Amino acid sequence: MRAWTILASCTTLTACSDSPSIGVLGAYFPDWLFCIVGGVLLVACVHVLLSRSGRGGWLAPPALVYPALTVLFSIALWAVGFNL
Repeated sequence: MRAWTILASCTTLTACSDSPSIGVLGAYFPDWLFCIVGGVLLVACVHVLLSRSGRGGWLAPPALVYPALTVLFSIALWAVGFNL
């Protein structure tokens, strides 16, 4: 029984590591926070570009499309910025 307890605790602790954070003026922020902010800014740029060109109707239900684009851009920024 003791061996199974040790094995279970070792397998659960294998993924533990330091949290990925970025130091900004002495305070540490998680990297995903910057990726979400970047994703929101990119979606705002896409919205402005599409509305100025008259193609804003392409993004049919905005309540679904804009959050999905935010997630897509945030994950892309995280993959490019912190995983490559």
